[in-house]
Amino acid sequence: MKPFVFSTTKSIICETGAIKRIADICETLEISKPLVVTDKGIVDIGLIQPLDIAFKKAGKEYVCFDQVVADPSENIVLSAVAYAKDHEVDGVIGFGGGSSLDTAKLVALLANSDEQLTDIYGVDAIKGKRLPLILIPTTAGTGSEVTPIAIVTTGDTTKAGVVSAELLPDVALLDASLTLGLPSHVTAATGIDAMVHAIEAYTSAIKKNPYSDLLAKQALTLLSNNIVEATFNGNNVEARQAMLLGSCLAGQAFANAPVAAVHALAYPLGGHFHIPHGLSNALVLIQVMNFNLSHCADLYAELAPSISETINLDGTNKQIAQALIDFIASLIKQLKLPVSLAAMGVGESDINTLAKDAMLQTRLLVNNPKPVTLEDVKHIYRQAHLSSSKLGEWIK
Repeated sequence: MKPFVFSTTKSIICETGAIKRIADICETLEISKPLVVTDKGIVDIGLIQPLDIAFKKAGKEYVCFDQVVADPSENIVLSAVAYAKDHEVDGVIGFGGGSSLDTAKLVALLANSDEQLTDIYGVDAIKGKRLPLILIPTTAGTGSEVTPIAIVTTGDTTKAGVVSAELLPDVALLDASLTLGLPSHVTAATGIDAMVHAIEAYTSAIKKNPYSDLLAKQALTLLSNNIVEATFNGNNVEARQAMLLGSCLAGQAFANAPVAAVHALAYPLGGHFHIPHGLSNALVLIQVMNFNLSHCADLYAELAPSISETINLDGTNKQIAQALIDFIASLIKQLKLPVSLAAMGVGESDINTLAKDAMLQTRLLVNNPKPVTLEDVKHIYRQAHLSSSKLGEWIK
């Protein structure tokens, strides 16, 4: 067995309605004046009301920064940090999707430190200590509530990451009542995102470990068994709670066994075409899995029983793995997600640019079970441009 280190969030609360106890949770962490970091959409649709009601009922003061946007820029992060310092908060609550949670992580650190954002990009560059931090996801996808990573948009098409165990929160609160208003297409895309996290963690080339393996399998069982119901019957609280837990487990898995080529190819789609991250993953997932098949058929075959009881386990591991890929391709169609890059406005002429940008994601590509070249990436994008249901044949 290879040596490994496994780190995760200190405390996870998985309970529908737990938001009602947010004031008590703050008190436990000695937070007297929290900053809630969220986006305007969350506020406008009233999703923040349960939190507001809980604080008012407890007679507790809080302030709210609601200017987070998808793929937040450095300016957004720094504005939130300035807001936190101006209001002299002593704790941070991230409330929303992955962008809000990532921003909250950085605010908790930089509001309590003299460090500059540009100095902490990369792995373990953080020197200071953060404020007490609570993360509350309102989507079941990113797993950001249990990952030591925050992604920031640094240019028109570029992003940078901050990676440090210091970004893991004190509490992750999983409350399905906060996800009931999610549109079906968001539920589907974020659910596939979580499944990608689990699949890539299980096949991660460098830091694959027994804890992540266990979490990835359980995550895939929860996600695959509930994603269709949660997507098309969004008021099913049990399905929603299962999706939140599945996303969280997948987040724990990939936080310690990092993701790979699917994410490397997805990021440029978001940067250039502003395709939501979960959907970007879904658009290239099948192609990357098929590309990796020659190097991890055994691992894909091991995952098959966790994903569906309908997958035929007779035959060789390569046959089982191919059946798994076909099942996931059918699931993406069943969820009514787009299945080609062309459908999202990506042209064949864009593939060279996308491929060059994907190859810059070296921290992700090194985790892929099969080495990836620039020509491989172009081929994957071409296949995804036609349709993710057309698997193609990989000879290499």
